[in-house]
Amino acid sequence: MPQSYFIPTGLLSGASAARAIAAGTALPLAGGPCAFAAGEYVMRNTEGAGERRAIALPEIQREAAGHLPGLLAPRPRWAGLDLAAPQIMGIINVTPDSFSDGGDYADTAAAIARGRALVAAGADILDIGGESTRPGAAPVTVAEELDRVVPVVRALAGDGHAVSVDTRHAAVMAAAVDAGARIINDVTALTGDPDSERVAAQSGAAIVLMHMLGEPRTMQADPRYADATLDLLDYFAARIARLEALGVDRTRLSLDPGIGFGKKDPHNLLILNELAAFHGFGCPLTLGVSRKSFIGRLSRGEAPKERLAGSLAIAALALAQGVQIVRVHDVAETFQVRAMIRALAAA
Repeated sequence: MPQSYFIPTGLLSGASAARAIAAGTALPLAGGPCAFAAGEYVMRNTEGAGERRAIALPEIQREAAGHLPGLLAPRPRWAGLDLAAPQIMGIINVTPDSFSDGGDYADTAAAIARGRALVAAGADILDIGGESTRPGAAPVTVAEELDRVVPVVRALAGDGHAVSVDTRHAAVMAAAVDAGARIINDVTALTGDPDSERVAAQSGAAIVLMHMLGEPRTMQADPRYADATLDLLDYFAARIARLEALGVDRTRLSLDPGIGFGKKDPHNLLILNELAAFHGFGCPLTLGVSRKSFIGRLSRGEAPKERLAGSLAIAALALAQGVQIVRVHDVAETFQVRAMIRALAAA
């Protein structure tokens, strides 16, 4: 039988979601404050593109019942964090060449101070990276990445903060977890280093699996998909199955569609509009769009640090689709957006 897919639509939030769920006219999305009242049932055609057919709630319960368990279930605690409320992951690039803030926090002391300032601004998680993965970026040696990352992880984890290490190298993952990191955030979904799967599995850490087509130096050359959303759903299904076979419980996993990583603007926009589909795996979702180049391309070509408004708009869209973790540079501003969304939902 051909594989089918389901994309929740008719999204609701706050009091309207609660009323619709109580009335039986909508279903809860990932056990959070959002709900969906309709959907699209999708089958691939002979070219691999998805043919989407709108279906209402009675048809969802009849035709898409197999897709519902992961979509409906509340998410358990992840990395010690209560995902009943969306979490803000603050970015700390301990690099000289990251696309947005390269060099701002390359010094260890500056990176530690930045992490503490982000917590004060409202960050729930601190994501520390020592290698730029911007398009065209050259790799750094593992030794250099360790020198950049480990002292910062040790200091901020020692403060009691939830620390994530943003790396694609197994040796850095292991050292960062030893230094106190609770989360491994890998842009290659543990495929970039032959030891990554084993190290991550044995670490006990929570894991963010991000999708990237290709590798940083070449990923934007000419990325192609039969259907970007469906191709990513297939990719994550395979990665989750592989890690479960290695003994990794899926409750340790979070999924990040990797906006801008091997994707043209139409791919990014399709995925962002269909984020709710990724809840079907039963894993929390992480989304990083902060200051990314597609915001400038769709606006007026603004420089990275001038893309705040666009970044906040996408963060609000993500929260309205039930995304549990937003990864951002501008924590205080994102905190304010989250506060307003939650206040409106509770009113």
